[in-house]
Parts: sequence; C-alpha cells; structure tokens
Amino acid sequence: MIKGSCNCRKISFEVTGPVRSTSYCHCGQCRRQAGNFWAAAVTEDSDIRISGPVTWYASSDFAKRGFCATCGSFLFWKHNAESSISFGLGTLDAGSGLKIEKHIFVADKGDYYDIADDLPQHDT
Repeated sequence: MIKGSCNCRKISFEVTGPVRSTSYCHCGQCRRQAGNFWAAAVTEDSDIRISGPVTWYASSDFAKRGFCATCGSFLFWKHNAESSISFGLGTLDAGSGLKIEKHIFVADKGDYYDIADDLPQHDT
C-alpha cells in the first residue's frame, strides 16, 4: 500500500488500488504551486483514502489543487469532471516502488533547467 502525508502530518492518505500516469508536470501552475516541476501519479477516487482537513484551491475553471492549510504542502490535483485524483510523489513515504514514466506540459517548462533524461516528453 502506498502512503503519504503533508509535512506536518495533519493530512495523510493511503492509495489502495492501481496507480497510473506517473509524471513530471512542467505547467506554470504546478511550477508556481510546487516551486518547480511537480512529480505526481494518478489513482481513482475510490482507491484513495484521505484523512485530515484538505484545503482546496480552484486553480482553474476545470480543476482544483489540495493542500494543507497548516504547513502549505501541495498534495493533490483534481479535475472537476473526472473520477480520478493526482497525488504528489514527494509526499509519499519510502518504499512506494513507483517510477516516473513521462514529462507533461514541457512546452511550459521553466527556462532555468533542462530535461536531461530519455523519458517521453509531451507538450501538453
């Protein structure tokens, strides 16, 4: 089972089902929220158990971002019309076994770094 939490541990979560789409997101919103590109994975809403008071920020007309109001940790990204949720890989306890599969939104990446691996890159 995959487990994670915010920095102060007021919010924790467990992923009990399949995980997909492990990626580095280089979009402007993720870079601003995380301070750089964001590493995340996706699971179905029914396959994650979240404990604690997540604060949700409507970051666009179609999605919201979940964070801890106490420590500020950026934990989740949720499309309003989908039954899945993204969770930050940096929030996970050791031993997840996950590996990054791809880079997304590379057309928006910061100009201060290079992508130096051979993973697939997608403009959006």
